[in-house]
Amino acid sequence: MTAARAPPTVLWLTPDKPADISVGRRRIADHLANEGFAVTVRGTTPKTVLRSLREGGRYDIVVGTTRAGAIAGAVLKLATGTPLVVDHVDPIRQFEENNPRWLAEIVRRLENAAFRVSDHTLYVYAEERERVGRFAAATKTDLGVEFDRFANPSPEALSRAESTLDAHGAERVAIYVGGLEPIYRIRELLAAARELADDEWTLVVLGAGSLSDLVERTAAAHENVVFPGTVPHEDVPGYLRAADVGVCLVDDPHTLKVLEYGAAGLPTVQVRGRAEDRFDGLVEFCDATPTGIARAVERAAGTDPEPLRSFARGFEWSNIAETYKKVITTVK
Repeated sequence: MTAARAPPTVLWLTPDKPADISVGRRRIADHLANEGFAVTVRGTTPKTVLRSLREGGRYDIVVGTTRAGAIAGAVLKLATGTPLVVDHVDPIRQFEENNPRWLAEIVRRLENAAFRVSDHTLYVYAEERERVGRFAAATKTDLGVEFDRFANPSPEALSRAESTLDAHGAERVAIYVGGLEPIYRIRELLAAARELADDEWTLVVLGAGSLSDLVERTAAAHENVVFPGTVPHEDVPGYLRAADVGVCLVDDPHTLKVLEYGAAGLPTVQVRGRAEDRFDGLVEFCDATPTGIARAVERAAGTDPEPLRSFARGFEWSNIAETYKKVITTVK
């Protein structure tokens, strides 16, 4: 009788972001661990890349998440021969829109090289299908949501959120969860909060980034802006349950926060653009202006969140992790 193959040991190189901001790869890794995989997740920095190189052939497979993780994974593949799966979650378009052309071209070429040396590449955005397919065996995947975590927050998480909001006298709450960077239109969101103040709306911002100081200053100057900063991820579902409307202002159809808002049963505001085809009839769309955002928040408060909630249920991380499991097992 042939012995069953042991699940592989996996080194997963992710973007070097705070754990409470970038949770998706950790969720997939957790589901793989529940299946018996030994998964080590590391943010990609020069120090962790050198450490991984020193470890040589300790791992059966490397998973590298774009951008830095995929590029570092290609280096490990070439140096050690360890099989590589590229986890391509961000389209190159996003990088090109926010960085100098010369730098974007370098990153594009490095990503192409990572696809070429990979044993398999998983990609999220349909717009990347052709590019990835030129260089690698590829499989379409999705970003997901830990549905039950957001649909049924713990009483402790809800209590902590309600205590914070009660301390600020919040009655009608619009909430934003995520990175505090210009791409997410944080300035426009803060300006919209000032327009909503007369209607007794409070904006709650959870996250971190280059605009954290701006958000903190705005919260200090305006009573209807609350900025707890980055809170433990287990507390986020409590804040969403205590809110009335979720806000997402990035021009992206695959943002995780919309699925989290949906799972939590929140009516959601989404900026017009690439997300319209995916979320038509599920969210309240707005123009990326303070007035457009404010009016959309007010409209969303009267909408039925159930269609978005049902949509989000189809993207549980456990289902998406199955795709990663199949690819990793095959590559090994």
